[in-house]
Amino acid sequence: MVSDEGDGVKATLAGLGEFAVIDRLVRDREQPPVVMLGPGDDAAVVLTPDGRTVVSTDMLVEGRHFRLDWSTPRDVGRKAIAQNAADVEAMGATPTAFVVAFGAPGHTSGDDVLALSDGMWEEASRFGAGIVGGDLVAAPQWVISVTVLGDLAGRDPVRLDGARPGDSVAVVGDLGRSAAGYSLLRNAIRDHDELRRSHLTPEVRYGQGRVAADAGATAMTDVSDGLVADLGHIADASGVGIDVARAALAADHDALGEAAAATEQDAWAWVLGGGEDHALVATFPGALPDGWRHIGVVVDGPARVLVDGTPWRGNPGWQSF
Repeated sequence: MVSDEGDGVKATLAGLGEFAVIDRLVRDREQPPVVMLGPGDDAAVVLTPDGRTVVSTDMLVEGRHFRLDWSTPRDVGRKAIAQNAADVEAMGATPTAFVVAFGAPGHTSGDDVLALSDGMWEEASRFGAGIVGGDLVAAPQWVISVTVLGDLAGRDPVRLDGARPGDSVAVVGDLGRSAAGYSLLRNAIRDHDELRRSHLTPEVRYGQGRVAADAGATAMTDVSDGLVADLGHIADASGVGIDVARAALAADHDALGEAAAATEQDAWAWVLGGGEDHALVATFPGALPDGWRHIGVVVDGPARVLVDGTPWRGNPGWQSF
């Protein structure tokens, strides 16, 4: 616990000061073997055994990407790491290290910042990564910027532009759960706890990006914006059409039926247009790896995404602006 000495009153960021907070956040953290030099110097030093580094970055802004009246600081920390790790997984790589910049008002509790850090470390430890540095700054609301480094371990990166007509389209992970959870939270419906948790802390299938790469995936991405929107990125980059079958997504749809009825929403809109599940979707020219399920096929261009052979007329997914 971060607290004022003597009276036990919880300290704020302004009361503690930047370096005291940083010292508490990095104390007693065990870094993975790839980290030669962790927090404490001007920069970290991380090994790159492959000779290449996969790099991605993402931001979470309070009120836009999370709400502190819904999420605990630990939840926010887990989500920040998970969504960045999913981008590296989608390249067929392993996340190894994270750099985190955090902005918050000076009155923010030091305990809340420690809980945020604990959530980040909890999620990173699920795949053996570490948090090697970052920055702390005053801001009018919570803003979290995460940069992730990843290792390809000798594999070629699985890009967006490799899908070819005849490839199978497959997914690993659940679809529509986060969007359903968001709707339940927004409508203050306390049932369906598992769905609400899916929005607060996504469950990424760590390691499946490497499995897909080893199985010959020709293109891959994670479902962050929505299935149709993210398949659209593959279609555009590869110059192909992608036809998704609703029948192959029936289990996702049926799992959301009660929540859809409770919120008067269309479960198909969540499955096809809901984002932040961070399932992985990929195209394969041959047999699918274990755990992946067939949901469609790559067809000749023009670049487009079809659902049962026709354009999807609903919301395709998240828009940043």
